[in-house]
Amino acid sequence: MTRKPSSETIAVASDHAGFPLKDRLASELGAAGLKVLDLGTNNADSVDYPKYGEAMARALLEGRAERGVLICGTGIGVSIAANRHRGIRAAVCHNEETARLARAHNDANVLVMGGRIIDEDTASACLRAFLDTEFEGGRHQRRVEMLD
Repeated sequence: MTRKPSSETIAVASDHAGFPLKDRLASELGAAGLKVLDLGTNNADSVDYPKYGEAMARALLEGRAERGVLICGTGIGVSIAANRHRGIRAAVCHNEETARLARAHNDANVLVMGGRIIDEDTASACLRAFLDTEFEGGRHQRRVEMLD
Protein backbone atom coordinates (compact mmCIF):
# COMPACT_ATOMS: atom_id res chain seq x y z
CA MET A 1 0.00 0.00 0.00
CA THR A 2 1.59 3.25 -1.08
CA ARG A 3 -0.18 6.39 -0.05
CA LYS A 4 0.84 9.97 0.43
CA PRO A 5 1.11 11.05 4.07
CA SER A 6 -2.29 12.02 5.36
CA SER A 7 -3.75 13.75 8.36
CA GLU A 8 -6.35 10.99 8.51
CA THR A 9 -6.23 8.78 11.59
CA ILE A 10 -7.27 5.16 11.28
CA ALA A 11 -8.24 3.37 14.50
CA VAL A 12 -7.45 -0.33 14.80
CA ALA A 13 -8.79 -2.76 17.38
CA SER A 14 -9.14 -6.49 17.83
CA ASP A 15 -9.76 -9.22 20.31
CA HIS A 16 -7.22 -11.99 20.90
CA ALA A 17 -8.22 -13.91 17.76
CA GLY A 18 -7.66 -10.87 15.59
CA PHE A 19 -4.50 -9.60 17.28
CA PRO A 20 -1.90 -10.95 14.80
CA LEU A 21 -3.79 -9.57 11.78
CA LYS A 22 -4.47 -6.25 13.51
CA ASP A 23 -0.78 -5.88 14.26
CA ARG A 24 0.17 -6.52 10.64
CA LEU A 25 -2.42 -4.11 9.23
CA ALA A 26 -1.46 -1.40 11.73
CA SER A 27 2.12 -1.69 10.49
CA GLU A 28 0.93 -1.37 6.88
CA LEU A 29 -1.08 1.72 7.74
CA GLY A 30 1.90 3.33 9.44
CA ALA A 31 4.21 2.47 6.54
CA ALA A 32 1.68 4.13 4.21
CA GLY A 33 1.98 7.39 6.13
CA LEU A 34 -1.32 7.20 7.97
CA LYS A 35 -1.73 7.91 11.66
CA VAL A 36 -2.77 4.83 13.61
CA LEU A 37 -4.79 4.87 16.82
CA ASP A 38 -4.33 1.41 18.35
CA LEU A 39 -7.22 0.60 20.69
CA GLY A 40 -5.91 -2.86 21.64
CA THR A 41 -5.73 -5.68 22.43
CA ASN A 42 -1.98 -5.96 22.50
CA ASN A 43 -1.40 -9.71 22.79
CA ALA A 44 -3.11 -13.05 22.23
CA ASP A 45 -4.48 -13.42 25.78
CA SER A 46 -8.23 -14.04 25.82
CA VAL A 47 -10.35 -10.86 26.01
CA ASP A 48 -14.00 -9.94 25.48
CA TYR A 49 -14.64 -8.69 21.93
CA PRO A 50 -17.54 -6.31 22.81
CA LYS A 51 -15.08 -4.00 24.59
CA TYR A 52 -13.19 -3.46 21.33
CA GLY A 53 -16.27 -2.81 19.22
CA GLU A 54 -17.34 -0.25 21.83
CA ALA A 55 -13.86 1.34 21.90
CA MET A 56 -13.90 1.66 18.10
CA ALA A 57 -17.33 3.28 18.08
CA ARG A 58 -16.29 5.76 20.77
CA ALA A 59 -13.06 6.66 18.95
CA LEU A 60 -14.93 7.48 15.74
CA LEU A 61 -17.86 9.25 17.38
CA GLU A 62 -15.48 11.37 19.51
CA GLY A 63 -13.49 12.33 16.41
CA ARG A 64 -10.24 10.67 17.48
CA ALA A 65 -10.20 8.76 14.16
CA GLU A 66 -11.98 9.11 10.83
CA ARG A 67 -12.23 5.40 10.00
CA GLY A 68 -11.44 2.10 11.65
CA VAL A 69 -10.40 -1.51 11.25
CA LEU A 70 -11.87 -4.11 13.62
CA ILE A 71 -10.90 -7.76 13.79
CA CYS A 72 -12.13 -10.71 15.85
CA GLY A 73 -12.28 -14.42 15.05
CA THR A 74 -15.05 -14.15 12.47
CA GLY A 75 -15.62 -10.39 12.36
CA ILE A 76 -19.24 -10.90 13.35
CA GLY A 77 -19.01 -10.21 17.09
CA VAL A 78 -17.12 -6.92 16.85
CA SER A 79 -19.33 -5.74 13.99
CA ILE A 80 -22.44 -6.31 16.11
CA ALA A 81 -20.87 -4.43 19.01
CA ALA A 82 -19.78 -1.48 16.87
CA ASN A 83 -23.01 -1.24 14.88
CA ARG A 84 -25.05 -0.70 18.06
CA HIS A 85 -23.94 2.94 17.86
CA ARG A 86 -25.69 5.50 15.66
CA GLY A 87 -23.28 6.80 13.04
CA ILE A 88 -21.17 3.65 12.93
CA ARG A 89 -21.34 1.56 9.78
CA ALA A 90 -19.12 -1.45 10.40
CA ALA A 91 -19.03 -3.84 7.44
CA VAL A 92 -17.74 -7.40 7.61
CA CYS A 93 -15.71 -7.94 4.44
CA HIS A 94 -14.22 -11.14 3.06
CA ASN A 95 -12.58 -9.91 -0.13
CA GLU A 96 -11.54 -6.78 -1.99
CA GLU A 97 -14.91 -6.41 -3.73
CA THR A 98 -16.95 -6.46 -0.51
CA ALA A 99 -14.60 -3.87 0.99
CA ARG A 100 -14.91 -1.64 -2.08
CA LEU A 101 -18.70 -1.90 -2.14
CA ALA A 102 -18.95 -1.32 1.61
CA ARG A 103 -17.35 2.08 1.04
CA ALA A 104 -18.93 2.93 -2.33
CA HIS A 105 -22.52 1.97 -1.51
CA ASN A 106 -22.76 1.92 2.29
CA ASP A 107 -20.26 4.61 3.31
CA ALA A 108 -18.82 2.11 5.79
CA ASN A 109 -16.55 3.81 8.29
CA VAL A 110 -15.27 0.59 9.87
CA LEU A 111 -13.74 -2.32 7.96
CA VAL A 112 -14.34 -5.57 9.85
CA MET A 113 -12.61 -8.86 9.15
CA GLY A 114 -12.31 -12.29 10.71
CA GLY A 115 -8.78 -13.16 11.78
CA ARG A 116 -9.66 -16.87 11.60
CA ILE A 117 -11.45 -16.48 8.27
CA ILE A 118 -9.32 -14.30 6.00
CA ASP A 119 -5.67 -14.67 4.99
CA GLU A 120 -3.22 -11.80 5.41
CA ASP A 121 -2.88 -10.97 1.70
CA THR A 122 -6.64 -10.79 1.23
CA ALA A 123 -6.94 -8.65 4.37
CA SER A 124 -4.33 -6.25 2.98
CA ALA A 125 -6.24 -6.04 -0.31
CA CYS A 126 -9.46 -5.33 1.62
CA LEU A 127 -7.71 -2.58 3.55
CA ARG A 128 -6.41 -0.95 0.36
CA ALA A 129 -9.88 -1.07 -1.22
CA PHE A 130 -11.47 0.33 1.94
CA LEU A 131 -9.03 3.24 2.10
CA ASP A 132 -8.97 4.02 -1.62
CA THR A 133 -12.71 3.90 -2.35
CA GLU A 134 -14.89 6.98 -1.97
CA PHE A 135 -18.59 6.89 -1.10
CA GLU A 136 -20.62 7.28 -4.30
CA GLY A 137 -23.47 9.20 -2.71
CA GLY A 138 -26.41 9.65 -5.07
CA ARG A 139 -29.09 7.02 -4.56
CA HIS A 140 -26.95 5.47 -1.82
CA GLN A 141 -27.02 8.63 0.32
CA ARG A 142 -30.72 8.31 1.08
CA ARG A 143 -30.25 4.69 2.10
CA VAL A 144 -27.32 5.45 4.37
CA GLU A 145 -29.35 8.22 6.05
CA MET A 146 -32.10 5.67 6.71
CA LEU A 147 -29.67 3.64 8.83
CA ASP A 148 -29.55 6.34 11.49
